[in-house]
Amino acid sequence: MGIKRRAFLIGGAAVVGGGIFAIKWADSSAASKAIGQIAGKGNGASSAWLRIAEDDAITVYSPHADVGQGSNTGLGQMLAEELDADWATVRVVAAPAELGFANTGLGRGFLGEMSGYPGVINALPTSLLSFIARSLPLQITGGSSAMRFTGQNTMQIVGAATRLALLETAAKRLGVPQSELTTANSKVMHAKSGKTLRYGELAAEAAELSLSSEPPLKDRKDYALIGKPTTRLDIPDKVNGKVLYGMDVALPNMRVATIMAAPIRGGALVSVDPAPAMAVKGVERVIKLDKAVAVVAKGYWPAIQGLRALSPKFSDGGHGVLSSASIFAAHDSLRKAGKPDSTSRTGDVNAGLQMVGAKLAEANYRVPFLHQAMMEPFALTAHHKDGKLDIWGGLQDPLATKMAAVGFSGLSASDVTFHPMVSGGSFGRRLPMYVEIVEQVTKLAMQLPYPVKLIWSREEEVSQGAYRPQCSAHLTGAISADGKIIAYRNDHAQPESSENETTFIYDLPAVSRRLFKHVSNQTTGSWRSVNSTQQGFYNESFMDELAHAAGADPVEFRRKHLKPGSRHLAVLNEVAQRSGWGTPLPAGVGRGVAIVESFETIVGEVVEASIGADGRPKIHRVFAVVDCGTTVNPLNAENQIQGGITMGLSTAMGEAITLDKGAVVQRSFPDYPILKMAEAPASIDVHFIESGAAMGGIGEPGLPPAAPALVNALFAATGKRIRQLPITSV
Repeated sequence: MGIKRRAFLIGGAAVVGGGIFAIKWADSSAASKAIGQIAGKGNGASSAWLRIAEDDAITVYSPHADVGQGSNTGLGQMLAEELDADWATVRVVAAPAELGFANTGLGRGFLGEMSGYPGVINALPTSLLSFIARSLPLQITGGSSAMRFTGQNTMQIVGAATRLALLETAAKRLGVPQSELTTANSKVMHAKSGKTLRYGELAAEAAELSLSSEPPLKDRKDYALIGKPTTRLDIPDKVNGKVLYGMDVALPNMRVATIMAAPIRGGALVSVDPAPAMAVKGVERVIKLDKAVAVVAKGYWPAIQGLRALSPKFSDGGHGVLSSASIFAAHDSLRKAGKPDSTSRTGDVNAGLQMVGAKLAEANYRVPFLHQAMMEPFALTAHHKDGKLDIWGGLQDPLATKMAAVGFSGLSASDVTFHPMVSGGSFGRRLPMYVEIVEQVTKLAMQLPYPVKLIWSREEEVSQGAYRPQCSAHLTGAISADGKIIAYRNDHAQPESSENETTFIYDLPAVSRRLFKHVSNQTTGSWRSVNSTQQGFYNESFMDELAHAAGADPVEFRRKHLKPGSRHLAVLNEVAQRSGWGTPLPAGVGRGVAIVESFETIVGEVVEASIGADGRPKIHRVFAVVDCGTTVNPLNAENQIQGGITMGLSTAMGEAITLDKGAVVQRSFPDYPILKMAEAPASIDVHFIESGAAMGGIGEPGLPPAAPALVNALFAATGKRIRQLPITSV
């Protein structure tokens, strides 16, 4: 028997001429503090707040960081849709990094997805989910989760319930039945009397009401904002320079620091003579940390000059002989030993691979460490004064950053404040669990009498990353006489299992996916689309190899192995049709196809490519078809898919982090090349299928099909297979 979910929507505190509306998902202590952050007195808190001012201005407090992805506009659309708000009056700002703003709606979605039992999770009391969200603590941006989790589990509910509160208040004031009232453009209207009340004049009173957290939501056919192309709210201030990034923080009497960590991960600082740095004009301090040395100066230039003057000695942590080649050799040894750490299987793969008359195909695939290569290097500013610590900067989980600083400083949570800021890119690199700079700037601030901004140089940022892991796979497939796959095995080596986030989409009688766990000395973290990047590359490249072995067209071959009537088949058919699959191409140009499901979204892509006069791949056009269930903001969704495709092509064309003698070889963009505009496709055509299925993510799913579609196109153009990225020769 399930537990009946019960929570309340409550008004927070009345503010002058307006009101605060939220879901009471936090305990009373966290709730009181949270509402105090934005409205003064009161006792309500949630993962998302809505404030309606007397002048009808609507402010949405979002628990998602702005890392350039544009999701806050979509969240505003989802709330405003259910509220029947005037979109011109809506703005979205960052929620404070406080426990009362822990993202319960996101926690519900993540727990359901990771456990595989969303029904059980949805039956849990919201108070319990709130406790879990605060305990983690959870205010994370990642997993392509903003629309599908926070938007649906929080924003739409807040908007719908607040609309009901406004209706109830208006009915009382007008002395009419609530059923006679309608709402539109931030107004409540009574057709019989012709009277109209603005949301702003109702908000303060309406904010005192308590309502069920299960208000009826609109039917899709009634949407006025969801599904409509909408320009992003954040762009104007980014263009005119009003937005401040972590790099822009300037405080009175502030100093600037920069840092050098042990070049070999796992190493520690052994010794350093500070004298050469102290001789540089403007340098004030050289501070030793366990694994790094920092130079504090009156500006960044003297700080970096002072750092470069030092000759610190670091230990290698026992990793001084590690190389990229030795990691791949370790992968091969693990597979040869035949003892996987985990296995996911359906059917009898061994029997299928040994079937008499079956045609076998085998291939080895390899991918390197990948760096997120965010445009804005790390920059956090911290100030410790009178027993309190303030930190400013842009990270992907402000609340977790605050709590990490609490641990590093030894201060209480009430004495530490993190001020969230916009970030210049991220792609997973700014998740606090992988970010050494939080500990570094906290420890520097605790030793200094003035504010300090710690800036990582580009060289430090590239060589001290939290990379997508270096991975490899050995794939084996058996094809029957009628050209169908009867057995498929994927033996992959990487640090962790990917079963919770990678979907094998083909309907085969026997499939085995075996993990051979290998952990290197490198810090590995989340990277855009996480494990779906390498798994998409392996599986979709190998599907093309199997199609070739069967003598079949790659699209027709995939059709034979997808369930009739499935969303996957619909996406494949649509991208084939839109790309003109099967029609003639100029000499030397090939088409490649790939289809990957990640974050509950299915993306099919076709790439047209050739080999240029310089011997490098030339990408002509890309076609993408996307089924994410419901598209909240098609304009931003298209941009996200295009960005994911470009990033996926960039990694295929040139990006790689390599190791030699335990240390990262690459130092900056000259030896970690990002796809240039001249190398980008001339066009990327994106089409969305509005299937009405459960909403999927949009920020990451465009990336995984790009690399396999490209290498499949190059095979079609040249007859040569590419099984290792980045592409060095064809």
